[in-house]
Amino acid sequence: MKTLGGIGLFTIVPRYVLGGNNYIPPSDQLTSGIIGMGGIGKSDSHFVSNNRCRLVAICDVDKEHLEQGVKLGKAKFNETLQTYHDFRDLIKDPNVDIVHIATPPHWHGIMSVEAAKAGKDIWCEKPMTRTIGEGKRVVEAVRRYNRIFRLNTWFRFTDTFYGLGTTVNPLKKLVDSGLLGWPLKVTVSGTTGFTWKFYWVGKENLHPEPVPECLDYDFWLGPAPYKPYNPHRVHQTFRGYWDYDGGGLTDMGQHYLDPVQYLLGKDKTLPVKVEVDAPEQHPDAVGIWHKITYTYDDGCQIVLEGEGFESKGNTPYIEGPLGKVYKGFQCTIPDIMNKLAEYPDPEPQRTDFLDCVRTRQKFALNEENGHHSCTLVNMGTCGLRLNRSVLNFDPKQQLFINDDAANELINQPMRGPWKI
Repeated sequence: MKTLGGIGLFTIVPRYVLGGNNYIPPSDQLTSGIIGMGGIGKSDSHFVSNNRCRLVAICDVDKEHLEQGVKLGKAKFNETLQTYHDFRDLIKDPNVDIVHIATPPHWHGIMSVEAAKAGKDIWCEKPMTRTIGEGKRVVEAVRRYNRIFRLNTWFRFTDTFYGLGTTVNPLKKLVDSGLLGWPLKVTVSGTTGFTWKFYWVGKENLHPEPVPECLDYDFWLGPAPYKPYNPHRVHQTFRGYWDYDGGGLTDMGQHYLDPVQYLLGKDKTLPVKVEVDAPEQHPDAVGIWHKITYTYDDGCQIVLEGEGFESKGNTPYIEGPLGKVYKGFQCTIPDIMNKLAEYPDPEPQRTDFLDCVRTRQKFALNEENGHHSCTLVNMGTCGLRLNRSVLNFDPKQQLFINDDAANELINQPMRGPWKI
């Protein structure tokens, strides 16, 4: 098996820092580099060059993915992109201002921390990190090196919120008004408009197969435990294995739960308990689950309904002691729109990432609130992997209470020489 050199501390100074205090002249065009040229990395929404930000570099450990990226750059915007096999070389490139991390989640933490150390701003795909401990390290690094971080899920500030049939803004206004009472219960379920993609399950007893010549499988694994290669472990189906992701829960969890955290005003705290109802999980392959319930210290709850709850009646999305809200913003409170008109709108959010990079102001979904919504997801995966029905959690320490096995999942060992 190949070994990789240890990760050193970078001292590269990006070109936009040279003006002092991270100043970027308004006329300067920002630049970006993408790590991971799979489906997300080369999607139309991310593989972009324009007058505000130009894509200059791409990186992948699969030669075929990299070649496809080069061809796409030529076809879409006639650019000859710099290519890298090792993400550390892209991060060190002085021509790159923004590092876009579009790899499987087991790399997100390491790459975000190293990008921050190198003075780069960061656009990271969801889930933010695969473990709670990695998320804590990302928060620390972004703060220490004064970087701008964006987590790429946008439903707290734009777009119709999946099958719910409304944007989050009127829901936030209703919750803030107090008209529903307190505490609240939010149910994220197929019946309220959110499906959990249970096709992202792993296969047990995978048979070893030869590694394709185009793929550096050892580097693809990186910090993950070594397992013999099988095509189902990598690329489009990696989400079905605990070493790299956590199935439909981690694929969709931050999309679904980050807006809930925002609605409930929980951006700076975490639940005190998670309860899991699921079949026993395989140690390697992700399985299905039935129900996951998060409880905060004030009694608010977030309930995730999975397998077995797909078509069970007309479940409210938000339920409080004074009223309920269903799909399509159908509310049991009479004349709700006229009543809401008397209340202030939610505080505006900074949703232009490139403007945040220029002005050095935090993006709406950043390393701090992003870490909290990712921790919601990762609390659930800890319960699932341990086959626990209940885990108690200390939001301040971000540790499970009296459960050594659960806390071992917060800071999981990494395969040498990788560390965070």
